[in-house]
Amino acid sequence: MEAKSAFAERGESMSDYIMDLRKIVGHRPLLQAGASVLLEDREGRILLQRRADNHRWGYHGGSVELDEDVEAAAKRELFEETGLRARSLTLFGVFSGPEMHFVYPNGDEVSNIDHVYLCTDYEGELRPQPGEVEELRFFPWDALPEDLTSMNVPALSAWVRKKREEMSGEE
Repeated sequence: MEAKSAFAERGESMSDYIMDLRKIVGHRPLLQAGASVLLEDREGRILLQRRADNHRWGYHGGSVELDEDVEAAAKRELFEETGLRARSLTLFGVFSGPEMHFVYPNGDEVSNIDHVYLCTDYEGELRPQPGEVEELRFFPWDALPEDLTSMNVPALSAWVRKKREEMSGEE
């Protein structure tokens, strides 16, 4: 039997938790644990979403909820934002530092520690999350869009380096 946190037992969501913190700290930076997914299709292309909040491209992810397993959070975010279910995930990397500082369009600031997973084994039909995702599209590793969400650049750059190494090893 899975134990529930006092937070979950009160029927609160992560957004309630963040909103309560925001009432205290305003727009000041919060340390945020993220869980994200780089989803690759059989052709080695990556699925990106055009975010509704800043109209830039990025991968799928969000905040880890209180007492939530990070990998479960990554799977949940992938499903919520794309309609796809990850059958398995492999930890790709943990990204943190000044380049992971992000200011949302409403002025809220976060310093992210993003746990990024790679997924090549998934099922379902693409369905963008209304209100959060404007568009979903697959991109080849060597033709990513220029208008990327800044906090996604470190992981996407690492993914491109990995793909470049794989391609040079095949030749």
